Amino acid sequence: MAFVGILGYAYLVGWENAALMAGMEPFSQTAYHPITAVPLFLLMGAIVSVTGISTDLYDAARKWIGQVRGGLAMATVAACGGFAAICGDSIATAVTMGKVAFPEMKRYNYDAKLAVGSIAAGGTIGILIPPSLGFILYGILTEQSIGQLFIAGIVPGILEVLFYMVTIFFICRINPLLGPPGPRVAFREKVVGLKNIWPMLVIFLLIIVGLYAGIFTPTEAGAIGAFGAVVVTLVLRRLKWNYFSEAVTETAGNTSMIVFLLIGAFMLTRFLTVSQLPVMLGQFIVGLQVPKLLILLAIIGFYLITGCFLDVLAAIILTLPITYPIIIALGYNPIWWGVIMVRVMEVGMISPPIGINVFVLAKTTDTSIGTIYRGVLPFIVADIVHIALLVAVPELSLFLVKLM
Repeated sequence: MAFVGILGYAYLVGWENAALMAGMEPFSQTAYHPITAVPLFLLMGAIVSVTGISTDLYDAARKWIGQVRGGLAMATVAACGGFAAICGDSIATAVTMGKVAFPEMKRYNYDAKLAVGSIAAGGTIGILIPPSLGFILYGILTEQSIGQLFIAGIVPGILEVLFYMVTIFFICRINPLLGPPGPRVAFREKVVGLKNIWPMLVIFLLIIVGLYAGIFTPTEAGAIGAFGAVVVTLVLRRLKWNYFSEAVTETAGNTSMIVFLLIGAFMLTRFLTVSQLPVMLGQFIVGLQVPKLLILLAIIGFYLITGCFLDVLAAIILTLPITYPIIIALGYNPIWWGVIMVRVMEVGMISPPIGINVFVLAKTTDTSIGTIYRGVLPFIVADIVHIALLVAVPELSLFLVKLM
């Protein structure tokens, strides 16, 4: 992206200006204050990941719904939703839950396709339920409110969890052997098990209530969330020095990758801006004698295809300079479009041939890639239905934002 941006900028406005742009852009964009939210939320997710909070979430969900057919797979999806509320990254959610849930489902003779399919699909929830890395990058690139994007993702994220659980219910209704019932648990033990989810609730409510009430900004929420994760895990006596070191190292590596992607994207955006291509393309498409819904569906279809070949964050960064002006020109709400865009790109994380969650989960669970792809097919169908609902009823994404 940087290479194309520099060459294109040089062609249009000269090499001297291109050299100035290439020298100034990396600092001017990475010194942008909201970018500090990226490492802070990454650190929060890394800390809760290495300290075993995900195991507590899965155990609590398993005790409540594990005894029904497909219950362990449903509990996996529910735990993925809970972990997403304190992680914000899809791959981390899939890997963490793969280590926790897959051995349990294997022990109760779950069909391998259902087991890995539910984990891979559940992992995608990590970038829709806030805090979400996808929303942070979308907000930075489009200059939209990251706080509003976070709030807008809550209801769609909960609906995604419910859609997946209903999908598992019907799969096991058609073939009960795919998801045998888990062990029955006494009601008292179910209630007692809820005490283990308080760390997740404390961190999530601390962030969301603070954002919703306007007490602090998304960047400050990242700092408070990371600090809260440290305090909670210290109280639980789980944050050992080697765990903290691992979390910081992982955060530094992922932050570096994202920052370089952003630098390249902003250089490309500079070139596209002076070329007037996004504006002309937007005017051309708006001028077409076709319904704007048809154009919207074509863009969504483009993202569904793009997600099959690109990492979700790279796809968002690479394509936004082109598609965002078109969406605005068509008169759609930019916050709603942020939800749709992240939701559509989630599908790409489990779609063949390059679904990143599939490859990561194959290594984590020692399962063949073909088995995982067959397992996620019913969940991809559920994704399409969910996206259609969000497109048809924008208020599902916006009504909480309007109450802020």
